[in-house]
Amino acid sequence: MQFHDLDIPQQVMQGILDAGFNHCTPIQAQTLPLSLSGKDVAGQAQTGTGKTAAFLITLLTKLIRQPHENAKRPRALILAPTRELVVQIEKDAQVLGAHCNLSFQAIYGGVDYMKQKNALKEGADVVIGTPGRLIDYLKQKVYTLKHIEMLVIDEADRMFDMGFIPDLRFILRRLPPFDARQNLMFSATLNQRVMELSYEFMNIPQKVSVTPEKMTAERVQQVLYHVANKEKFPLLLGLLRRGGMNRTMIFVNTKREAERLQDRLDINEFPSRVISGDVEQRKRLNILEQFKRGDLPILIATDVASRGLHIEGISHVVNYDLPQDAEDYVHRIGRTARAGAEGKAISLADEDGAFYIESIQEYIRSKIPVEWAEDALFVHNYQRPKSKPPQTTAARSERNQRRHSKPTPRNETPPAGSEIKKKRRPRHRKPKDGSSGEGAPTSP
Repeated sequence: MQFHDLDIPQQVMQGILDAGFNHCTPIQAQTLPLSLSGKDVAGQAQTGTGKTAAFLITLLTKLIRQPHENAKRPRALILAPTRELVVQIEKDAQVLGAHCNLSFQAIYGGVDYMKQKNALKEGADVVIGTPGRLIDYLKQKVYTLKHIEMLVIDEADRMFDMGFIPDLRFILRRLPPFDARQNLMFSATLNQRVMELSYEFMNIPQKVSVTPEKMTAERVQQVLYHVANKEKFPLLLGLLRRGGMNRTMIFVNTKREAERLQDRLDINEFPSRVISGDVEQRKRLNILEQFKRGDLPILIATDVASRGLHIEGISHVVNYDLPQDAEDYVHRIGRTARAGAEGKAISLADEDGAFYIESIQEYIRSKIPVEWAEDALFVHNYQRPKSKPPQTTAARSERNQRRHSKPTPRNETPPAGSEIKKKRRPRHRKPKDGSSGEGAPTSP
């Protein structure tokens, strides 16, 4: 099916052509005829198959065909679980809606609070945000949800996993009645909990599932290496030196392991950066931009980056640590082979990671092909970063004291009031027995 076959306004069609889209993906072909006719849809499909474009095309079409006089009141709300996903959706909306004369505003934590607040006060047709900051502004009455004509919930299963359901319900209860708005829900996985949420807050949604026999993207070539923990880095280094890994994402389970891996890669002439939940949002966006431009060849990430990021040209995904959650495996390797491209997913299973293989293969309904690395592939003569000696409490205290104190230049009189108080000499007291006190110790 081509987009020209659908009843889409010319303004939206121009944005679709600007984005380089011609043919519908399977999830778009099944959901757009329903959603464009005004029906509620709960859509399930693999990551990277065009769910974002599907709900944005519907949203833009609806807002164009129902003109609104008051531009300051949000007419559509898109909810997403992570900041990165919010930023990605806003960028896609700017491209697809470039000719629609609609305004878009992203709301998420980690960036200028007052700047977003003032932008929301000025008004926007479409608000895209994470639940936390949206609720914050909502309680301050910065904006209202009483005029929402369309609601979109993206990555609904992730909302459950991240504990957003109470916040989600808080927002949904402040919208117009479910039959007075159109509702779309999309995710790579729609379990029973998510469907219960959809039946509660949606108007008899049509469930659309585009899931082939394999849960993973068709064009991802998967490979699994069994390797001891101490041999993981030598094998990773050998794979990188073999070449062909032009733009690579490496996933680990903890921030500490990510930083340790970055130090080891950098000293061996493989520049890399880390994205984790503790990295400041502005810094995160800057790192992602470098990676998208191709200035950064390797991006190390925790599962904060496993969903929603659409970065073209990622040639390889490496599971340096196998994920404990089987769903995260699908989302991780879905960062490559997007929009019809090809990619490779390499997983390193050590003594701990081997325990997760069975649940992952059961979830994706297929076996991950196993390869045995030849000895020549391991690099053992690599550079090792200098170990940092553990710092004692006294050393940390002395360092902080030096940092906050201003040293006095040599041969310069200290400022008044900064002299060190002299220790008071103990008084010589007369003994209680009335003696003269002779023989008593004198003060030094």
